[in-house]
Amino acid sequence: MAGRIRDEDVALVRERTSIADVISESVTLRPAGGGNLKGLCPFHDEKSPSFNVSPARNVWYCFGCGQGGDAIKFLMDAEHLTFVESVERLAGRAGIQLRYMEAGPAPVRAQQGQKQRLVAAHAAAAEFYAGQLGTPAARAAREFLAQRGFDRAAAQRYGCGFAPDGWDPLTRHLRQQGFTGPELVTAGLSREARSGSLIDRFRRRLLWPIRDLAGDVIGFGARRLFDDDDGPKYLNTPETPIYKKSHVLYGIDQAKREIAKQGRAVIVEGYTDVMACHLADVPVAVATCGTAFGADHIGVLRRLLMDTDGREGEVIFTFDGDAAGQKAALRAFEEDQRFVGRTFIAVSPDSMDPCELRLAKGDTAVRDLVARREPLVDFALRQAISRYDLDTVDGRVEAMRRAAPLVARIKDREKRPEYVRKLAGDLGMEIEPVQRAVQAAAAQPPAAGRAEGRRAAEPAPPRRPEPTIDSPQSLVEREALKLALQVPVLAGPMFDALDEAAYLHPVHRVLRAAVAAAGGAAVATGGAVWIEQVRDACADLAARALVGELAVEPLRIDGDPDPRYVSVTLARLELGSVTVRVRDLKSKIQRVNPVANKDEYFALFGELLSLEQHARALREQAAGGL
Repeated sequence: MAGRIRDEDVALVRERTSIADVISESVTLRPAGGGNLKGLCPFHDEKSPSFNVSPARNVWYCFGCGQGGDAIKFLMDAEHLTFVESVERLAGRAGIQLRYMEAGPAPVRAQQGQKQRLVAAHAAAAEFYAGQLGTPAARAAREFLAQRGFDRAAAQRYGCGFAPDGWDPLTRHLRQQGFTGPELVTAGLSREARSGSLIDRFRRRLLWPIRDLAGDVIGFGARRLFDDDDGPKYLNTPETPIYKKSHVLYGIDQAKREIAKQGRAVIVEGYTDVMACHLADVPVAVATCGTAFGADHIGVLRRLLMDTDGREGEVIFTFDGDAAGQKAALRAFEEDQRFVGRTFIAVSPDSMDPCELRLAKGDTAVRDLVARREPLVDFALRQAISRYDLDTVDGRVEAMRRAAPLVARIKDREKRPEYVRKLAGDLGMEIEPVQRAVQAAAAQPPAAGRAEGRRAAEPAPPRRPEPTIDSPQSLVEREALKLALQVPVLAGPMFDALDEAAYLHPVHRVLRAAVAAAGGAAVATGGAVWIEQVRDACADLAARALVGELAVEPLRIDGDPDPRYVSVTLARLELGSVTVRVRDLKSKIQRVNPVANKDEYFALFGELLSLEQHARALREQAAGGL
């Protein structure tokens, strides 16, 4: 694997990148005052522009969907690239030669060059195979596609190709283009014969190029066409430095934008199913490549779906109605808890896959299949109890024991009581025994979960009141945090002198702690690098989003801020927390008997006098107002 890009090179890329130029390639930007720009957000539908760009600080933020960051983050979100891929693309624009580091100081540019060579070899192979599809020898491949409802335009859209007969036509073609034998073996395009010479991995097969999120060809899926071919029905590229089947989803390059836009992904089983769905106006379909749908695939989809607590996406599995399809669906339910959003299943009543359904009943039938989806948990419960004879007592009890853990694992706890009632009705039993079975199943968490359960049973300490987001105290807290993010050189030690205890809003406390974790405002110079450091220090998603928002939100002052404005703001900030402490202390004094507990009473009273004196000083300092 390529090593980490050097930090100074990443900083140089940020410095030499005009965020306005990068974003303007896909978003029309208009002046928004104060040197900022505004446009329609590319990440959610909106009628009024809420997408803001601050060229002075090289950051962007959308007040509508809460996304934000620098130019690197924009490419990651807009093009669905990794951090490294985004930096490399911006470095290419700026003419910057990147350096890479492993654990030690040795550069690994040779490995990075290898990746580029393997991608280039696959691009050349895809072009070669696509050209072969029109030859007389590829008639069987063209007939296969035509019989499944795909014309020449569809074949070209998906880059379908044909691996010709002969031992090494592709190998010879690629060698003529300058690729070496070791490169072709590493890429999985060629393999060594018994004689020691190189031969093509694919022969006499219909091919689909498999692309990554960036659209680069990284492998191939090959379908058997001839009866005398004794190989497997489908043969895929082996694991290579650029092709990891557990991470790859076929069709993701064409579906990624619609998945992000619609907040929905449809998982199908094969290449032709993806083609059929896309052509039937279900553009969010993807498929695994020779492996079961697993945790790494979920990671890819969550990134596209923005699968967070703040946004519920949909993942719809389509499986054949046969026993294998049902088993695959139940296996998908095992992974259901990894998604925040909702999971569904769509099974054709005729046990046809999307390709067969489109061929038999047209595009509308494919769209209807997805529209008729049902929650995956409903399907899993129905399959679980279908194995038992519900006309007998033993059958009902065994079905209850089998289904109760499924209900207990439903991630939305508020839905569990309804599913208890539903399961009881399906089984023909009273609610109480089913409820006890679900509760017993839910009481079997891991050891860490049991420890958490014991801690949760203990009385929680009293919590001080938290201000609403638009309260005067929250507005002051936001202003102080804006000063630290936008003008840290000015805020400096005055800001750092007040820790997170001075902030009453929980998200503001997290963000204040992140500023400290990033080194503090006193040592920062500002700009996109500083903002990114603070964002990276935020473990909380809401706080991370707030960093981008406050980085571009105007300060509550006409003109430029000065040290006096910082002093007034921080005085008002501290005054809010001190006022809460004074109120809490007065309440505590009222509960102490001054006769029976004289020492405690006078100690608290002395503390109160000191706090009130401090509050008066803060009021005088804050007299200038915001």
